[in-house]
Amino acid sequence: MQRDYHDACTRAVELLSSSAPKRQTEDQFPNEHIARNLPQTGARIGRYRNAQHFEDGLFSEVFKAALSDDQPKDNSVTVFALKITTPSMMTPPHDSTREARILTVAKGEHVIRLIETFQQAGGRLVLVFPFMPHDLNILLHQRRITKSSGKAMLRDLFSGLAHLHSLGIIHRDIKPSNILLQSAQGPAYLADFGIAWSASDPASEPADEKILDVGTTSYRPPELLFGYSSYGSTLDMWAAGCVVAQVVCLNGDTLFDAGDLGSELALIKSIFETLGTPDLETWPEAASLPDWGKMNFRQYPGKSWKDVLPHTDDVAIELVRNLVVYESSHRLSAAAALEHPYLR
Repeated sequence: MQRDYHDACTRAVELLSSSAPKRQTEDQFPNEHIARNLPQTGARIGRYRNAQHFEDGLFSEVFKAALSDDQPKDNSVTVFALKITTPSMMTPPHDSTREARILTVAKGEHVIRLIETFQQAGGRLVLVFPFMPHDLNILLHQRRITKSSGKAMLRDLFSGLAHLHSLGIIHRDIKPSNILLQSAQGPAYLADFGIAWSASDPASEPADEKILDVGTTSYRPPELLFGYSSYGSTLDMWAAGCVVAQVVCLNGDTLFDAGDLGSELALIKSIFETLGTPDLETWPEAASLPDWGKMNFRQYPGKSWKDVLPHTDDVAIELVRNLVVYESSHRLSAAAALEHPYLR
């Protein structure tokens, strides 16, 4: 069945029209434009037609498709993203069944909307979302973020996080590519809850025994790197601070560098070089981290935030340095970040 989808969608790519309208029109009416230009291949996934392969995840494939003509229409959504997963093939912390349950609980203004789920042959579970044509990572690399649009996106990010955290949900993979947008100006939505944790979900690990292999390379906080499994929502806030740093600098360069292989040691070195090598005076929490003290690290003095974030105003720098801080209890909450002067 999946091979049939691949074959059909390969034909779809070959038939995709190259006569696209101007970028401004795509940004103003992204879903209408995509719906008009989905190739009429007949490829179907459930009640969705003209399915076209969009991207691959570690344990999923995403297709964009339109609703079949004989199905009742929701005029607010014309193009859909179909995330095809096989739960039995996934390894922790990835769990698309839990993802669907958490998304049902997490409905909110800046959380991607789960429209429906359905089963397919071969034990596949399909999650259906509104199709979002942009993500923050691509917009940053294309230099299409302005100071005003960046602030609006950050407000949406922290609004979404404040909502999740109030429900006892930790996203655990905040990064620019998981912030989806309806247009290049917004609004923005938190997406990809495949490794999210919820205090109330039976498939989530015990609160003091959470999986350490979460997050993505450069956005992982230091307590995770030193084996702390009792982490909370402050894990998301460190990652969000790293995203803020990219947005206020208006480029795609990450705040910290984990190297080409995503090495934890390379990431630790980058964090220490940037913020300074911590000790128990500057990072008291480290005394409770299982892997703290197992290695000796070079003593880096750290850099000034003006050097780390050049050409950035002081108010923006203050927001970043109150999120990207070793002591997790000292990081701003999402609700507090929303009240920061930079985002008002």
